[in-house]
Amino acid sequence: MHSVVLTKGVPDFREGQVSFDEDGHLERGKTPTVMNPNDQFALRAALQTKVKHGGQVSAMSMGPPGYGDVLREAMTVYADDLYLLSDREMAAADTWATAITLSSGIEKIGEPDLVFAGFKTADGETGQTGPQTAWCLDYPIITHVIAMEVDEAERRVRAKRLVEGDVDEIETVESPLPAFIITDPEYESSYRKATHRLRRKQLKDETEVRAEEHEDHMTTWDHADLNLDPDYIGLDGSPTIVSSVDPIPKAPAEREATMVTPDDEEGMSEVLETMQPFAAGD
Repeated sequence: MHSVVLTKGVPDFREGQVSFDEDGHLERGKTPTVMNPNDQFALRAALQTKVKHGGQVSAMSMGPPGYGDVLREAMTVYADDLYLLSDREMAAADTWATAITLSSGIEKIGEPDLVFAGFKTADGETGQTGPQTAWCLDYPIITHVIAMEVDEAERRVRAKRLVEGDVDEIETVESPLPAFIITDPEYESSYRKATHRLRRKQLKDETEVRAEEHEDHMTTWDHADLNLDPDYIGLDGSPTIVSSVDPIPKAPAEREATMVTPDDEEGMSEVLETMQPFAAGD
């Protein structure tokens, strides 16, 4: 059972150092980056598949060379090996050009049984790259997956997916393999057997050791390796046009703060008097 997990680096907004060029494009090489939080659910689903059915889990990302650190972070959740698709021709891609590149990378690996992706990214918020990549691969796709099981003998995957509407519902669907799985943030891994829980712990320990030397397990491909025409990838291959991107200004602080140190007896007494009614439930 071979699974490929797509992951992406997103700006670490906690750092407050997001960089844009003069055309309004995000300069990812100059912006602190972390792994997209939603991709953790996709990695956990791939790990569950590995625990129950064996095989291999590969993590793949498209981005600048610094995305090696994003893949290292992905490996700490779980991955056997890593693939980075990276060169200047791929830069400033929209979701469609990204999907073309990712699908070419997946095809170069071979034909995996399952491809996993997170629900959406924390920067683009479109949720389009996974479905578009599935379309390029001509794989059946199941979205908003919250639980899944694989039947190796029948070469099928059964998944529970969250359907949001006036009332949240859960529907169960089946698909032949290979298949594309989009995990929902409500995804929950299931390890009911003791052997599965022990195997999961063993695999987690092993991948954390691998992550310390993640570059030894990482393969980097450029557009030539993937036999991609530069006119159809990156900025040139992106039909989406972003007119500009404006940073969101921080809201002004409206509260006044009074600094009180532990050795200020009078100040601490006032703090205690203020808190006492709340502690009593008033």
